[in-house]
Formats: sequence, C-alpha cells, structure tokens
Amino acid sequence: MKIEIGESGPDNLKEYWPGQHSVFHRLEYACGIPSVLFAITTRKENGRPNVNFHGWSSFTGDVGGFYAVLPGVQHTSHTYQNVLRTGEFVINFLGKQHYDACIATVSANGGDTDEIAAGGLTEETAAVVDCPRLREAFLSLECRLEQDIRLSENGLSSLLIARVVHAAADEAYADGLDGKYGDEGFMLYAHAPKSLKTGEGKPSAVAVCRVVRTNEEG
Repeated sequence: MKIEIGESGPDNLKEYWPGQHSVFHRLEYACGIPSVLFAITTRKENGRPNVNFHGWSSFTGDVGGFYAVLPGVQHTSHTYQNVLRTGEFVINFLGKQHYDACIATVSANGGDTDEIAAGGLTEETAAVVDCPRLREAFLSLECRLEQDIRLSENGLSSLLIARVVHAAADEAYADGLDGKYGDEGFMLYAHAPKSLKTGEGKPSAVAVCRVVRTNEEG
C-alpha cells in the first residue's frame, strides 16, 4: 500500500522553527530526496568574499554548453544579490572533512565579513570569472548567469541557470571513479526528512557517494 500525498504536502508535518514550511515546501521534507552539497563563492560589493553552503541543484548540458541549474537561491541572501550585480559565481565541491568549515560560514555572514577566512578556508584566484575559488575544493565550476527565474509566484527564491565557463579539478580527483565517489568526494544532503505517518522529523544528514555498480557498456 502507498501513502498518497497531495500537491501541498502532508498536513501533519511539524515545524521546528517559525515559517519553516514557508521557506521550504512540506514535500521537500516528506520526500527526503538527497542532493549534492557545495559552496557557492561570490564577491560582495565591498570586495569581501561571500560563501553560501548550498544544495538543491543539478548539472547538465549538451553541445551548446554545460550548465549549473540552481533552484532555491533565496532573494534575501548575499549570494543572490552578488550574482545579480556581477553575473558571476563559483561552485566549489568539497569533501566531508570540510563540512564544519562550510557550516561556520552560514552564521559568519556579515556584510564586512570575509566568509572564506571565517570558515578557515583558503581563497584562490579563479581562472576566468572575478570571484574567489576555494583551494580546498576538489572540483570548482566557474559560472556566468544566463537566466534568473522566480521559483514561485511568492518571489522568495529563484532558479538560476548559469553556463559553466571553466572547471578546475584537483589532480588527486582527476581519474575516473577515483576520489570523487568515496569518503573524501561529493557530499550528499538529506534535508531533515520527516515521517509521513507521525509528522516527526529526523535530523538533517550528510552522506558520501559510493559506487555499488558500474555500467559495463559505458
């Protein structure tokens, strides 16, 4: 038997902070779909580095280009304001050993704060865009904004579509499956999944990606 859920999501899910189900839809917690975690770096208007620990995204392309598709970028965030102003940002993928450093940047987000330094991370110069990269990242994607689409009519967040104009990969992670899909590779995020039966929640969880099977046909 399956539990059927309407568009608005289950009614019994409990909020753990005021407005939780206004910022994030109830179905996000009900479905518990994991997403890749990464740090978006931009530069504030005063030149200070900005870091946004983010997920909820995908990466795809065709012969016309490779694109980062980022939903859920909050309009009130420094990141959104910086991207609108400059049209540029960098996506930095870090291993789980840097999770606490990324979390530190969430609260250290003042206008005059160097958020890279606040997290104990290291700034490096990007190759193409005028934004900082993170030296600790095993993969960085330098991006230029192409579309800003409101995620809903409420106007709380946007879906950003950006062209990847340059990529930088750590040598240790450059070969096939090695490194990227293990303990120090991509982090996955499960955003506080909740029980459909009781409405109670589980803490948000961070996982790593491990290969369990390969497609021999390529």
